[in-house]
Amino acid sequence: MLTVRDGRDDLGTTVTSFMSVSLEPPMVLAGVATGSYLSEVLGRRDRWAATVLSSEQKAIAGRFAAAGRPGANLLLASAPHHRGPLSDALIPDDGLAALECRTRQRIEAGDHTLFVAEVESADYIARRRTPLIRVNRRYL
Repeated sequence: MLTVRDGRDDLGTTVTSFMSVSLEPPMVLAGVATGSYLSEVLGRRDRWAATVLSSEQKAIAGRFAAAGRPGANLLLASAPHHRGPLSDALIPDDGLAALECRTRQRIEAGDHTLFVAEVESADYIARRRTPLIRVNRRYL
């Protein structure tokens, strides 16, 4: 899940394309639909947060994937969360990992923009939880 703060607005989405790019420096890549408002905001805001959700967070993933969804603050209103100290983005608690990132490169790729970012902070890493994995449009 990716979240970003844009002024008074908090935005977020469930991303299906997220991966490690480099260990030194630590970098990740997130794919976002190019025509989306989130992609536009990420073009203006370099800092954002990525949360690797746990298997218990299917409902959050579903809410953030829904078309026409409200702001991230409303979507997380009933779930424990906090703001990242570097990105100021909303971060749900109880995931596997929360990374605060700074975009270093944007790459147009078909109907998506790939945001390559340096990981500035690992907000938390929980090793005892099971990851939420989506394959063939289903959560495993």
